[in-house]
Amino acid sequence: MVSVLRRTLTTGGRVDREAARWLFERATDTQLQELAAIVRARFHPPREATWLVMAIINTTNVCVARCDYCSFYRWPGSDGTYTLTIEQICGRIEQLKALGGTLVGFNGGFHPDLGVDFYCELFSTIRRRYPALAFYEMTVAEFMFVAKRGGLTYAEAAQRFRASGTRWITGGGAEVLDDAFRLRHSPGKYKVEDFYDAQRAVLDAGIGSTATMVIGFDESLDERLNHLFRLRAFQDDARPVTGGLPSFLCWTYKPWNNELGGSEIRTEEYLRWLAVSRIVLDNFEHVRTSVLTQNERALEGLLYGADDFDLPTEDEVTQQAGATISLEFERILAEGRSLGFVLRHREPLPVPTASSAS
Repeated sequence: MVSVLRRTLTTGGRVDREAARWLFERATDTQLQELAAIVRARFHPPREATWLVMAIINTTNVCVARCDYCSFYRWPGSDGTYTLTIEQICGRIEQLKALGGTLVGFNGGFHPDLGVDFYCELFSTIRRRYPALAFYEMTVAEFMFVAKRGGLTYAEAAQRFRASGTRWITGGGAEVLDDAFRLRHSPGKYKVEDFYDAQRAVLDAGIGSTATMVIGFDESLDERLNHLFRLRAFQDDARPVTGGLPSFLCWTYKPWNNELGGSEIRTEEYLRWLAVSRIVLDNFEHVRTSVLTQNERALEGLLYGADDFDLPTEDEVTQQAGATISLEFERILAEGRSLGFVLRHREPLPVPTASSAS
């Protein structure tokens, strides 16, 4: 099987679902590294990787989605709810700048009282104050909620955000894009095809987006594969028209302080899945490894097909669930160098276009 897959990938071919299943279940780590490196080399030099420093600022913890794996949300009116003021947000951004950060991601909850106008004004104000920084202004899941709350189609909401200056709405809130998984754990979110309808509207409006995945809940291998292969098909359709999604980031579920609980998967399983993702997602330029959930061991992901990572300074959503963040950036980078990689600091990615993806 390995020799067949090696030949397929070396000649620019694709793996199918059964090959991906075999890779995860039966390939050795060495074989996964080799095959993932073949696909990675279509886009990147073999021993080079990129990184940047970013913060994920959580604008509000008020949420009505009721995802059982979330340690962060608070129901409206309950103790401990908050919505950050513009000055509190700017204070967090100043802390990021002091650490050399260049990218801010925003992530919050499904707050029933905050709509499109609120977010357009908030992010416009922040962009005016910090024109040199890049901003991931919300996730697709949050975008879907505010569009529906405002009685807007996804196309109408995306145009409103684009007109206000929004450049990025990331693919967060995907977790595992399988309807059975979502019914079990996040019924307050949306079905898979609805998610992709919203993301396509974002891209069609000229706003950039990304792809994400979270593993380590109770999802089956079939559910994981459903996520990867539906995502690959979406990218096939989107790239010629809009430039598609420039990156895929996978991280792991943290089981503390939430209803679902359970235990955390081993880093070794995460790395194997990262390699399968790199091999299947052959139409993505960047596959990113998660320092946020794997700490310095995330840089082993560079051996399994990843080419990029961020050094996070904060993300309360994941920290509440048990993630630990280190600001010892040089120590983390040293791990990647010890694996034989040249690590290059990069600027935030530009929004793709159809011409850039061709």
